Amino acid sequence: MADARTTTGQEQEAAGSASLRLCAVSRAQKPPEELIRFVLAPDDSIVPDLARRLPGRGVWVSASRDAVAQAVRQKVFAKSLKQQVTVAQDLPDLVERLLAKRLAETTSLANKAGLLVTGFAKVEALLEQNRADVLLHARDAAVDGAAKLDRKFKALVGADRAQAATVTELTSAELGLAIGRANVIHAAASAGGASQRILQEAERLRRYRTGEDASPGPSCHSP
Repeated sequence: MADARTTTGQEQEAAGSASLRLCAVSRAQKPPEELIRFVLAPDDSIVPDLARRLPGRGVWVSASRDAVAQAVRQKVFAKSLKQQVTVAQDLPDLVERLLAKRLAETTSLANKAGLLVTGFAKVEALLEQNRADVLLHARDAAVDGAAKLDRKFKALVGADRAQAATVTELTSAELGLAIGRANVIHAAASAGGASQRILQEAERLRRYRTGEDASPGPSCHSP
């Protein structure tokens, strides 16, 4: 197996997602999906490689804010690469913003594909037609409105599936920007590849924020 700390994105893809990588902070071996790859840019700065495709030497860190913050504090990148590097002190915030951007872009793709509806009434109608595959609430949504839609979703698909397929990671402003409407509070997506990608990106962002380990479930499956 190639060096877990310096494997390029191309080599990772060739090896397959089943190959384990070494977290430079905890020294635990994990699948690439549970890690974030950082690369050394030509100017010796550390850059997040969320798609795991950038060329160059890489350092793998567990996909959580705490792990990335620890990597910055302990100068893990310089130690792993055995050279002086430039690391932004707000790197944990940058990674979170990039993960949220990926989720917003995927939501936008679902909307462009005609899979998404917005607004309480349209979301409720899609649920009643049993066509909703993903339910989205803004992080700042009113509790009572979200709860009413949640109850309908759970009644249709079951509590476990509903929990795995409900996304609450973006604010109303972020959802609105992604969809092209002002301050979207509720949305739902019918079945499709882009819908599954929403779940995958949302789960990745949620784990980064909470530090929870990945767990099998509908939100983690590829289409």
